[in-house]
Order: sequence, then C-alpha cells, then structure tokens
Amino acid sequence: MAPVLYLLFLLCGLMPLAFCVPPVGSQPEQVHISYPGVKGSMVITWTTFNETDSMVEYDLWGGKLFSQTAKGNSTVFVDGGPEMRKMYIHRVTLSDLSPGAAYVYHCGSEDGWSDLFFFTALNESTSFSPRFALFGDMGNENPQSLARLQKETQAGMYDVILHIALFLFCLNHKCLKIVVETQALWTPKTCLGQHYTKQASNFSHYRNRFSMPGQTESLWYSWNIGSAHIISFSTEVYFYLEYGLDLLLKQYEWLKSDLEQANKPENRALRPWIITMAHRPMYCSDDDRDDCTKFESYVRLGLEDLFYQHGVDLELWAHEHTYERLWPVYKYKVCNGSFEEPYTNPKAPVHIITGSAGCREKHDGFIPKPRDWSAFRSTDYGYTRMQLINSTHIYLEQVSDDQSGKVIDSFTLIKDVHGPEAWL
Repeated sequence: MAPVLYLLFLLCGLMPLAFCVPPVGSQPEQVHISYPGVKGSMVITWTTFNETDSMVEYDLWGGKLFSQTAKGNSTVFVDGGPEMRKMYIHRVTLSDLSPGAAYVYHCGSEDGWSDLFFFTALNESTSFSPRFALFGDMGNENPQSLARLQKETQAGMYDVILHIALFLFCLNHKCLKIVVETQALWTPKTCLGQHYTKQASNFSHYRNRFSMPGQTESLWYSWNIGSAHIISFSTEVYFYLEYGLDLLLKQYEWLKSDLEQANKPENRALRPWIITMAHRPMYCSDDDRDDCTKFESYVRLGLEDLFYQHGVDLELWAHEHTYERLWPVYKYKVCNGSFEEPYTNPKAPVHIITGSAGCREKHDGFIPKPRDWSAFRSTDYGYTRMQLINSTHIYLEQVSDDQSGKVIDSFTLIKDVHGPEAWL
C-alpha cells in the first residue's frame, strides 16, 4: 500500500494540478447516510453536478476494501434559486448488513469517488441501549459545537444523531459540504426546519436531498430503536399556509394513525418509549416573540392534546438558540411525579429544547424570570446527549461547548408505566 501511495504523490508532483484533481462536476459531495427503517440496511446519499453512475463499494471494517458493490440511481433536482442549479441526487441502499458491525465505504463512480467513510450498522435488538447526540440549528457559519461532535463521533461515543433541524443557513453546495458531509460517519435522523422553506419553494430542497424512512418525502416519519418508537414531524406546516392546508391535515392524520399503531398493546410492550422530535417548540421562555413564547402557540394548540392522549413520553425541540429543560407539563400546568423526584413517573410529557449548536445568528436570550414550568436554562453553545438505558430509564445531559465540554445539566427520566394511563 505504501509504495502505491508514494507513486501517486510522485505522479501528482510531476503532473499539472488539473490532472490530479478529479473533475468537480462528477466528484461526489454532501455524502450522508440514513437508516431507512428496514432491518440490515443503510442508505448512502450524495450529490454530483454531472450525470454519473450511482455506486457504493464497501466491506466490513478490517476486511478487504471495496469487495462488495451496490448500485442505485439518481434523480435530477433543479433548485428554485436565481441560478436554477441542476444537480443529481444519488441514492444507494446497502442491504444484508450485520447488526452492530462496522463498515468502510466510498461512493461515486469511475468518474470520481468520495473519500473513505465508515459507519456502524444499526443494532435492531429491543434490548439495545443506544447513545444519541441531539442538537439543532447548526449553521455553516459559527458551527461552534461541530468539532467536538466530530471528535466524539469518531471516538465511538454515539450510535445515532438526532438532528432537530436546521442543518444550515444556506443551501448552496459549499454550505452543505461543510455541514452535511460530516454526517457520512453518523446514523443521522433529521426533521424539517424553516430555512428549508425560506430558501426553497415548498420544502423542495429537503424533500429531494435527504433520505428518511417511509413514503412521505422525509417530511414526517417514524422508526424504532431499542425500546423506543421515535417520531419525526414538521412544525413548519403550521406557519407556511401559503402552500395550502393539505400538508398540515395530512401530517395530523398520519401522526394520529402512527400513535394509535404505536399504542397497540403488543407494540407498546415491545417499544414502551414514544419520543417525538420537531423543530419549533410548544413552550419556551426566550425573549424573542417566537411562537413558543405565546400562550396560543400554533404548535401547542395543534398537537399538545394529541400527544398527551397517546402517552408521548419525551418531546425534543430546537429552533430557539438556547438549551431549556422543562418540568413535565401539560396545558401550562406542571405535572411532576413528586416534589423530590419530578422525573420519576411524571404525569405529563417532558420537553427538551436543544437549539444551541451554533450558527450565524448566535445566541437567543431568555426573559429574566423563568416560567413555572421551566426547570433549567442555558445560553451556552452546546448539545445534548441521551442514552436509552432500558424500558424504564432514559438519561439526558447537556454539554457546554463554551465550557470545554462540561456537563452543565443532567437528569434521568424514569417511567414504570407508559401510555396515557401513566398520567392517571
């Protein structure tokens, strides 16, 4: 291997630079992976600006490189901006993966290959105790938490990333390459945020450039991991009604059906935890007049009863560029399990807002006096770690990047009973 590398460097030293750099148009970029909800599989997605084949070469970590090949297809996407840029979105599904095994891969074609990346195939056992990183609102400018997250991911600290929107604050290829391509190592799950709408008509970038489970163009979906059923949905349907009520009504009916299915006795016994994730929160104590600061919050009025009636345990949010942990709350009433142990058998869902990963809009501020339902607040840049310990315990902690990775908040959510009967 070493003589080959030496020869390549020698040849590049002798040739003009143009001969050593692959053509930009056929070179894969914005490489990212996602779990499609099918056992033993992973989807690799990337972009090129020329039409090329869609191939992934891979094998088990420590095995012979590129001994397995999978082929997929590409779709043409033209963005709605003034340049009307044309690009090719490639998707390849890897199947029959060994749960928990590490794989090495690159993607592309004979016209250009990506760098080498690796991932770990998802462990699909209900006794699996996965470790998550949770964050939102990371931008290509001022991505304060990115380096620490990259290092911890490379060190094997996480099994899954829940990226609670936004990936970025622009949708050009340079931004996506900086922020999205870091996810070629992770098993990420995403949800829709408002900048996908501001800079692209009717969520078209998100619908076309990301790959999530189900047949809903990644706008909303659910999946299972360990003892949890996780639901991702869009809060943007409540704010961009110029695209019609159709998306709002479709999502609500889908959520209702999915929650009913998850609450069937056989399903809730297998996956007792129900966790939701979406961008804009129902509650917050920020001072920016966002929807969550208002008593008549669109998101809260639209979904709080539905989630309460179906026994949702934990609700994850972002959008506010802060971290806030709430007491268990329903209709502005604090519903702690007890005074001494508020998160042991609480009588309402628990909300976490984690939107302080770092972006060009910097921090948000809080109102001086916390609301009764606000348990802990921080304006430090940072992100949240979560471990699904078992069917009764979930541990969460907040990491401050401003304080060199110090854990500034932590708690354990304990539930002996799940479902709407837990509120009784």
